[in-house]
Amino acid sequence: MAADALIRPEGEPSRRDWIAVMSAMLGAFMAVLDIQITNSSLKDIQGALSATLEEGSWISTSYLVAEIIMIPLTAWLVQLLSARRLAVWVSVGFLISSLLCSFAWNLESMIVFRAMQGFTGGALIPLAFTLTLIKLPEHHRAKGMALFAITATFAPSIGPTLGGWLTESWGWEYIFYINVPPGLLMIAGLLYGLEKKPPHWELLKRTDYAGIVTLAMGLGCLQVFLEEGHRKDWLESSLIVELGVVALLSLILFVILQLSRPNPLINLGILRERNFGLTSIASLGMGLGLYGSIYLLPLYLAQIQHYNALQIGQVIMWMGIPQLFLIPFVPKLMKVIAPKWLCAAGFALFGLSSFASGALNPDFAGDQFHPIQIIRALGQPMIMVTVSLIATAYVQPQDAGSASSLFNILRNLGGAIGIALLATLLDSRSKVYFDYLREALVPTNPAVAERLATLTRQLGSEQAALGRLSEITHQQAMIMAYNDAFHFVGIALAISMVAVMLTRGLPQNMQTGAGGH
Repeated sequence: MAADALIRPEGEPSRRDWIAVMSAMLGAFMAVLDIQITNSSLKDIQGALSATLEEGSWISTSYLVAEIIMIPLTAWLVQLLSARRLAVWVSVGFLISSLLCSFAWNLESMIVFRAMQGFTGGALIPLAFTLTLIKLPEHHRAKGMALFAITATFAPSIGPTLGGWLTESWGWEYIFYINVPPGLLMIAGLLYGLEKKPPHWELLKRTDYAGIVTLAMGLGCLQVFLEEGHRKDWLESSLIVELGVVALLSLILFVILQLSRPNPLINLGILRERNFGLTSIASLGMGLGLYGSIYLLPLYLAQIQHYNALQIGQVIMWMGIPQLFLIPFVPKLMKVIAPKWLCAAGFALFGLSSFASGALNPDFAGDQFHPIQIIRALGQPMIMVTVSLIATAYVQPQDAGSASSLFNILRNLGGAIGIALLATLLDSRSKVYFDYLREALVPTNPAVAERLATLTRQLGSEQAALGRLSEITHQQAMIMAYNDAFHFVGIALAISMVAVMLTRGLPQNMQTGAGGH
């Protein structure tokens, strides 16, 4: 962002400043919500558009690819157009593309409209983060980050619940219609809260176009590689191999370009700053934990417990709703507990909930998840409010745009990498466990013989009994694989906790709004 736009304000923020920040937060909330709210209704959308399961996956992939390409371009676009002009344009674009999604007539049109929605929504997330840094003085920063935490943790948590309810009650189109009222409110707030500034078209002459192209190609190909790799059996697919090679080469070239330019698109040098570098590691783990858990839990409930979308949403709600009430109290806690220790405690609670989720058995269903979800709900706000403050504590004003881009990219990549790893882990470990359990299914085993005899009496034939026994074995193997997956998430969160504990305390001029060292 332009240096003149990034001078941190002194004193108290005005009403217009708060309205601008809150409107941007509303936009970020909608952008994050639209990932999870759609995932819970994919089956209904696929059916309406006559798409197969594999084809339907592109409804989510197209959004995520466009979003991750747009996130790092936002800082440059703010310099070029001004924050007000960009915010209003992408908000209008997000609203229009949401309506177009509800009117999609086939799969191809839905993919195009979802990409438009992801591209415009991708700017809303870093805009909210950056406006918090430039509109609020440092002693109000914790309140701003608390608002940002709602977008980052509450939106994914409530998405499946809201999506399931809207789809079951009204139809899948309403998951897009619901964006209209808050979207209009957001546009009005941005128009009022952000001051008019002229565009800087002269920047087009010295823009790092090579950086834009290599970054877009690298992140776009990497996102598709991660999203589609498991479905296409990774290196068995020539497309996935090609995407991986292009992503790797593009990102290497991007890094070389950025490190060799005096005015880079993204200042990668801020990763050398201790707090930002360590919290970048934590951000990857946070993304893996946040999106990985939201991926695993609904999948387990649907696959093993045969829950529908609404029932799944009701379970996840136990993690989502408490956060809404807990987040406002985190800034108050930061006045008595240093942010780094509060953040570490949040990672510890989140990790504990993941390890507790890794004790599944065939009878472990919705009710048993409620206390685990509450523990997670206690931990996530502690992380999201504090980690952003810790990350940006020593970032210079002129690097706010780069910090926003990198922080949000890493969180999203953590989620994408995590889901790809977890999907592969579930598949591979379930096969290992199935083979292990099947070896024990021999007629000479008294327990097996007794179970087979019982099933034969119940089902009327030995063939049906053998089929049922195979189903039970497969279910047990899947449950064991889910346990491994939740443990993997817990380990990633533990690493993030250690990374946060190694950061420096906040500088003295931020102590009025947070705890000490």
